[in-house]
Amino acid sequence: QVQLVESGGGLVQAGGSLRLSCAASGSIFSILDMGWYRQAPGKQRELVASISSGGTTNYVDSVKGRFTISRDNAKNTVYLQMNTLKPEDTAVYYCKAKLLKNDYWGQGTQVIVSS
Repeated sequence: QVQLVESGGGLVQAGGSLRLSCAASGSIFSILDMGWYRQAPGKQRELVASISSGGTTNYVDSVKGRFTISRDNAKNTVYLQMNTLKPEDTAVYYCKAKLLKNDYWGQGTQVIVSS
C-alpha cells in the first residue's frame, strides 16, 4: 500500500508560479511511476505530467514549456513546478503512483489562478 500526500496548492495570479509536492509513504518510491493529474469543475480528470521510475517525463501539450515534473527518490517526493500559470490551470491537482497494475491516489490540492 502506498499513501500519497499532496501540498503546495493555493491562490495565485495569472503569470505566477506554484510548486506542488507529493510525498509517498513506504520504501518503494524509487520503483513507482508517478503522475500529476488535474480536474477542473465540470471536466474529466486529465493527466498533466508523468515521470517514470527511470526518470522519463511526459507532459500534456497545454503545459509544455511551463510545467516541470521531477522526483527526489531520497525524499520519496515528486514535484510539479508550475510557471506562467493561466486561469485555465485552475483545478484540483492529484498525485498518482503506479506500481504494476495498482494505482494509488492522493487527496488532491486545489490550485486557483486568478486573472
